[in-house]
Amino acid sequence: MKEPPTSFPGAADGAVVPPPLRPGDTVAVVAPCGPVDSGGVARGVRVLEGLGLKVVTGAHILDRDRYLAGSDAVRAADLSDAWCDPEVSVVFCARGGYGATRILDLLDWDALRAAGPKTLVGSSDVTALHRAFAVELGLASLFGPMPASAVISDPAGPEPRTFEHYRAALAGDPPPITGDRVIVPGEVAAPVTGGNLSLLAALCGTPYELVARGRIVLLEDVGEAPYRIDRMLVQLLQAGCLEGAAGFVLGSWVDCGDPYPVLEELLAPLGVPVIAGLPVGHGQPQLSVLLGALGAIDTKLCSLAYSIRDSSRAGWVRI
Repeated sequence: MKEPPTSFPGAADGAVVPPPLRPGDTVAVVAPCGPVDSGGVARGVRVLEGLGLKVVTGAHILDRDRYLAGSDAVRAADLSDAWCDPEVSVVFCARGGYGATRILDLLDWDALRAAGPKTLVGSSDVTALHRAFAVELGLASLFGPMPASAVISDPAGPEPRTFEHYRAALAGDPPPITGDRVIVPGEVAAPVTGGNLSLLAALCGTPYELVARGRIVLLEDVGEAPYRIDRMLVQLLQAGCLEGAAGFVLGSWVDCGDPYPVLEELLAPLGVPVIAGLPVGHGQPQLSVLLGALGAIDTKLCSLAYSIRDSSRAGWVRI
C-alpha cells in the first residue's frame, strides 16, 4: 500500500475531520446553489429531526433569483451565518444545481476559519465548496445526499440504503462503498478528493482547482455525453490537475450513455488503481464519501474503505 502524504493544501499538519454528529446536536440547512422547493426542504428537515437533531434553516433558504436560490450576497450570508453560529455543528446544503462557484469570493474565510471545525455536507455543485473548504480551512467534508434531494426528501421517505449509509457517515463510521468494475487492479491508501467532474473542470485555473497528487480521486457526473466527459477529463489532464494521483474511484454516471470507454482510455494509462460503479453522486442509492479522510482502494473487493484515527479523545480526528 502506498503511504499517504502527511499534509495537504490549507492545513499545516493534515486535514481535520470534524467531530461526528450526535443526537441533540444543532445543524443548519442552507441553499448556496439552486432554488429549493419548500415541500422538499420541509421533508428533509423532518428526516434530520428524526435523527434527534435540532435543525435551523437559512433566513433566505426559499429565495429565488432566476436559477439561483437568491442573490449571491444572501446565499453567501446564509452559509457564513450558519457556519459561524457556535451552536451549529454541521451545515447541510439543501440541494445542488448551480451557484456555488459564484459565492466563493464573497465568503469571509478568516471568520469561517475562526469558527472552528465543522462538517459541510452536499454533493454535485457543492463540489466547489468542498474544494474551497479544503483549501481555505483544511477541513474534510462529506460528499453526500442533501436534505431537499429526492433520495432524502421523497414523500414516501428516504431511499433506505442511502439513508443507512448517510446516518453512519454522519456518525463518523462510514462503511466501505463497493463498486462493480475494476479498470486497473491494485491497492492504495491515500486521502480522498474530487467530486463532480463538471465542477472540477470549472475550477481549473482558480485557487480551488483539483490537486490530485498523492490522493485518491472521486469522479462522477450526470447528464453529460461521453464526448463531454472526454473533454473535461482532457482539460484536467492538460491542466496538470491529475498529476500524481494515487488512484481513482468512479461513481455514478446517470444519463451519460456509456462513459467507460472514455474513462478507461484516459485514466488507465496513469497506471494507478481504478475502480468504478460506486453508487456515489447521483441516482439511487446515493452513498456518502468523506473527502479529505484517509481512504483505501481494494480492487479485489472493488471497494473504497476508510481509516479515521482519533488522535485526541476530546478533540478532532486528524488524518
